Amino acid sequence: MFIFDKVPMQTNLESFLDCTTPVVPSQFLPKSEMMKLNKLWHPWERENIDYFTLGDLWTSFDEWSACGAGIPIVSDDGQNLIQYFVPYLSAIQIFTSNSSLNCTRDETDSSETRDSFSDSFSDESESEKLSRWDGCSSEEGLSEQDCSWHPNARLGNLYFQYFEKSSPYGRVPLADKTFSLAERYPGLMSLRSVDLSPASWMAVAWYPIYHIPAGRAVRDLQTCFLTYHTLSSSFQDMDFEEDAENVERKGKEGESIALPPFGLATYKMQGDVWISDKMGGQDQERLFSMVSVADSWLKQLHVQHHDFNYFMGIRH
Repeated sequence: MFIFDKVPMQTNLESFLDCTTPVVPSQFLPKSEMMKLNKLWHPWERENIDYFTLGDLWTSFDEWSACGAGIPIVSDDGQNLIQYFVPYLSAIQIFTSNSSLNCTRDETDSSETRDSFSDSFSDESESEKLSRWDGCSSEEGLSEQDCSWHPNARLGNLYFQYFEKSSPYGRVPLADKTFSLAERYPGLMSLRSVDLSPASWMAVAWYPIYHIPAGRAVRDLQTCFLTYHTLSSSFQDMDFEEDAENVERKGKEGESIALPPFGLATYKMQGDVWISDKMGGQDQERLFSMVSVADSWLKQLHVQHHDFNYFMGIRH
């Protein structure tokens, strides 16, 4: 039973970012393993280094994938609601320093899709891009001229990438998708955050499913979100935003690691539910900043992210 007796202290946007931050069990790296770390990726001398496995990260999405992540919000007219979102894997790139992982090129590409979704999210054929790289090749998201840029000491070898292009109605929730992909790419379960280059990242698409109490028409509850998360331990001591630092510390105190989003994009944000005019327009500034950071990240990696382009109205 849900009780709506207190007004959240956070704004609705803050509540969304907080409630959709994955928190993963942490493990301490043995001293003998510390000397093996890539010093370009881990330049800081630390007494202890904690890490998480990618398998534990996907497990942290289990409940959200099955039931949705509940976000406490306050509507324009003061109603206290819980809006639920289901997470989907939108994009991921994993760079490692272990060239032995990049043994063969293996890709699947199902039927073609249109370049964009319809506004009504009508059904489309699924198109998946899976790749395990030996050196570099021309793949969607990376152009031919970028091939010499990726496999190097600083960025590592691109072990795996995936860009979702299907309609939201044709997608599989994140936990199910990643566990399925891991059957062909076991590194998606076994790789540790300390094994990953700072260029490793994922984007999660959050689509709304329902809110409670139900039966009340509330503007702007059809908004969809894209959150961007780094996957490397290189960023555990470097925070994109002050609030992200607070979440990180909270996670570590509980022997876990939180992965707050560094970037964001939205779709169908037409009302004022998610952007509060309180606190001097802080939400608007934060949203603008996180969108800019996401755009900058993709440009630095020379990546065309289908969902980001669609959310932002960019046509290629």
